[in-house]
Amino acid sequence: QVQLVESGGGLVQAGGSLSLSCAASGSAFSVYRMGWYRQPPEKQREFIASITSSGSTNYADSVKGRFTISRDNRKNAVYLQMNSLNPEDTGVYYCNALLGSIARWGQGTQVTVSS
Repeated sequence: QVQLVESGGGLVQAGGSLSLSCAASGSAFSVYRMGWYRQPPEKQREFIASITSSGSTNYADSVKGRFTISRDNRKNAVYLQMNSLNPEDTGVYYCNALLGSIARWGQGTQVTVSS
């Protein structure tokens, strides 16, 4: 089974950038669809971006053109580059691994964007 650990969160001013990483342990990482989700304060968790095993990406409309998801199967890692951040991007960011009905989540990393 895949286990996920996120890193790279923090406090940034509006307009700034952050890069998140998700390290995966376990076997068969390359076959998982990997994704990033976030949970804003007092709101439900929402989809941000995903990348398939073949590298196809998908983004929420709210982050298109600002965020980029990528993966390195040799390092068992997935990344989220976040640019032009605004206060609405504040939340706990979670890494997700999906294979069929199997879903795994990391513990989350906090991103706070100040105005």
